[in-house]
Amino acid sequence: MTDHESLVRRSLAGTGAFDERVRDQADRLTDALADGAFDNAAATLGLELEVYALAGDGADCSLAPIPDDVYEGPADKELGLHNAELNAAPSEFDDDGVAAQAAEIERDLAATRERAREHGLAIVLDAMPAVAPAEGTHAYLDDVEVRGPGGRDTEGDRPVVVPGGDPDDPVLVARNMRRDPRYGALDNVAVRRAGGEIDFAVPGVETGYRTILFESLATSIQPHVQVPDPSEFPRYHNLATRTLGPLVALSANSPFLPGDCYGDVADPERLVEETHHELRIAAFEQSMNQSCRKVRVPDDLDEPADALGHVVADDSFAPFLREWIEREAVEEEGQKGGDPTSAAWEFDYKRGTFWRWVRGVAGGDAVDGACDERSLRIEYRPLPTQPTVRDIVGLQVLTAGLLKGLVAADHPLGALAWDDAERSFYAAVEDGLDAELAWVTADGERTDDSEEIFAEVFEYARRGLAEQGVGEGTRDRYLDPIEARWDAGVTPSAWKKARVGEHLGDGADLETALARMQGEYVELSRERESFAAWI
Repeated sequence: MTDHESLVRRSLAGTGAFDERVRDQADRLTDALADGAFDNAAATLGLELEVYALAGDGADCSLAPIPDDVYEGPADKELGLHNAELNAAPSEFDDDGVAAQAAEIERDLAATRERAREHGLAIVLDAMPAVAPAEGTHAYLDDVEVRGPGGRDTEGDRPVVVPGGDPDDPVLVARNMRRDPRYGALDNVAVRRAGGEIDFAVPGVETGYRTILFESLATSIQPHVQVPDPSEFPRYHNLATRTLGPLVALSANSPFLPGDCYGDVADPERLVEETHHELRIAAFEQSMNQSCRKVRVPDDLDEPADALGHVVADDSFAPFLREWIEREAVEEEGQKGGDPTSAAWEFDYKRGTFWRWVRGVAGGDAVDGACDERSLRIEYRPLPTQPTVRDIVGLQVLTAGLLKGLVAADHPLGALAWDDAERSFYAAVEDGLDAELAWVTADGERTDDSEEIFAEVFEYARRGLAEQGVGEGTRDRYLDPIEARWDAGVTPSAWKKARVGEHLGDGADLETALARMQGEYVELSRERESFAAWI
């Protein structure tokens, strides 16, 4: 038995020690929070950016795995072999800090693209590929090896089994998933909870997979906003939830799966009209919400410590202990007389499976003059990867500026009912800028008027950026292209739907129309500085 299989089985067998450590570590963090250890001098910004790789050119491109030597540069590995992640180190939330975020992403993206180009691959800034891998999407995502006894051949050479932690239970290994035992454990526990196969349904597609890997079709950006005063953290968090609808509507970019997922569509024009603007949300939620609601809009916080307590109370998913994979480090700490579990490793691991569309995080990287490793930050997680770096940074500063501006103005948006905020989010997922959104205006009035909503979104984002010392030139550089989407009524997802519709009108079938659109998107995203430049 390989180490991978052994660790996956161990996790599937469960461990009370994991939950006990999580509680103990959360208690220590809560005490430190009460003692002021998470108070900091200034706010910071950070960013995570997910991308994917394509082989080929134009309409002949296909989703492709990324060779390991590409990751010898700044890129990190992600769930699927075709995925990569870039991270901008946190910087102070001011004019220089915004410039630093943009420069790091530009530099790291260029370096990663150059490495990938040596293999004939293009690294794409996009939220979901509309073209398949060479072997076909279902074959690629459902390529699963059953290891151990218990395999049951139910569909030719496609055994559907329920994995488990006992020695006589099978373990599944998705061949196109990164070989990381924690990924493997998460995959197997989700499949076990689903009874051997996970259903996936979006407009035009109803299918199932023996792995969570279909989630890897979705790529996102995640702005991080560190809040220096922990007493204000619940306000930031709860306001972030209430901004989900408008910001997702502005950023929508994933209306299509790869073309071969759709099969023979009787009315492709109707499919294009009815498909949701953000299929990423369904991909993540349906992959992980097995016998639980792990991926969802978060509950409100009443106290700063709730950011820790909600993680503790969450369903434990594929638990791991630090010494299983960091045995040497733990043994060394024990030999030095320290407590090998004194750090918050298990708590951090569980927080990493606390999948909420807004997530509070305790801990991070130090930034000179602003914060140390003990800080509280908002991770804003529902935004899709954008076509250009300028668009990506634009959404980052829009998110951070809006939260800061709402708090600084004591804006009454927090009075919006949580249920209305949740409905607004899923309406934006389905309908983009045409969604019926929910908002409370600066005058305290409940509204679903999008003109009023987006006017305040940009007004308070600019106010927040100004409060942080971000100059007018920087504000305009990054917010103007995002605001242009609202003025034109066109987001990346709307552009994609329109282009596919035009190709269908020219006589192409759906898969060809999607491939042509994908090729055009890749070319424009490389040639233009912002999405606004091609609408």
